[in-house]
Amino acid sequence: MNKKTKLFQLSPPRILVFGFASIILAGTVLLSLPISSSSGKPLPLVDALFTATSATCVTGLIVVDTGSYFSLFGQLVILSLIQIGGLGFMTMATLFALVLRKRISLRERLILQEAMNQISLEGIVRLIRKVMLYAFGTEAAGALIYALRFSRDMNGEQAVYFGIFHAVSLFNNAGFDLFGNSLMNYVEDPVINAASIFLIVTGGLGFVVISDLVDCAKSKYKRRLSLHTKVVLTATAILISVGTLVVFVFEYTNAKTLGSLDLAGKIWASLFQAVTPRTAGANTLSIADLRQATQFFMIILMFIGASPGSTGGGIKTTTFMTLVGAIISMARGKEDIVMFRHRLARDRIYKAVTITLLSLFLIVAVSMVLSATEDHQFLMILFETTSAFGTVGLSMGLTAKLTLFGKIMISFMMFTGRLGPLTLTYALGKKKDKELYRHPEGKIIIG
Repeated sequence: MNKKTKLFQLSPPRILVFGFASIILAGTVLLSLPISSSSGKPLPLVDALFTATSATCVTGLIVVDTGSYFSLFGQLVILSLIQIGGLGFMTMATLFALVLRKRISLRERLILQEAMNQISLEGIVRLIRKVMLYAFGTEAAGALIYALRFSRDMNGEQAVYFGIFHAVSLFNNAGFDLFGNSLMNYVEDPVINAASIFLIVTGGLGFVVISDLVDCAKSKYKRRLSLHTKVVLTATAILISVGTLVVFVFEYTNAKTLGSLDLAGKIWASLFQAVTPRTAGANTLSIADLRQATQFFMIILMFIGASPGSTGGGIKTTTFMTLVGAIISMARGKEDIVMFRHRLARDRIYKAVTITLLSLFLIVAVSMVLSATEDHQFLMILFETTSAFGTVGLSMGLTAKLTLFGKIMISFMMFTGRLGPLTLTYALGKKKDKELYRHPEGKIIIG
């Protein structure tokens, strides 16, 4: 059996792991070339690997400043990795296949189903077409707004380039920037804040939700949103509202963050810091200067993350809402989890619990290991680890100080967070065999 045949016999999760790993490897090679740095000196291999992983996994954690260290070629490599990583390599491959009028095989549809986290194969290629339209359309709109605003601070050509780079970065929830301090110079700017929040939230909602909203708005026959869309929109609204309130209250008197801003600036900054932990990575306030209560709350938001089928990471909003629904149902003494008059299937509940526990175990384990190898405060290590897993990119300043082992561990967390712990488990595990029998039911005491 030749290598090509073996590759096509791999399961969809293994193909996704192999595909993302290949892109990261290619990015590592390109970023380690002398042409990628502004000084002409090659970037150390481990730093190139870290940066390529961060870009492909749309995280935004950096060991060198993107705007000053990398040349135009290096920045374009990073931008390409962000775009491929955010939309998914299979999505991009499908785009080229559609342009060339190539038929999408059943196996390719199965891989797309896994990549987009869809329940069924129905309409998967049609969804990919919509993904491309929504993604590039939103990025173009964001780039135009950014360019017009940046043109007040820099020449036109640079403003256009900065606009494109930051629109792609924020829509894909990557968090890479060319300013060196993210968007802290625009903390009170309503245009930059509004455009950034729109890009982040749109990229984090998930393409299925965007498609559902557009179809509902366009069609006079389709008037009802799907259960998935309702749950995602509800979770997003709750997390952003609560997050804004928490940041506003905890940081109101902090002279290093909100304290020096006027009321409008405080509201914009609080809203931005509530949105960005949902895996975006950009910031308008210094994360290291936030109070510990705010930093810990942001860890929770980073752990929850964005929504399924989006450019973001985390355990996902639907997983979080399923767990909340389970708590409410148990407290009320009810057997089923009901949302918007729909009962959730048992396999969805098991999957939510499994993803949450796997993610918690991974973050705790890596944080414990890094606390032994990195000489820094535990909260800083936990923040960095969760940020990497949630593909967020926010940092309290630890990234540049990581040891060689620390960079490898954080790179592993970014890779796992982008693919999802369950996908990685399926990829590494043995092929599932159908059970031919069931064991007798037993009972244990819980609680």
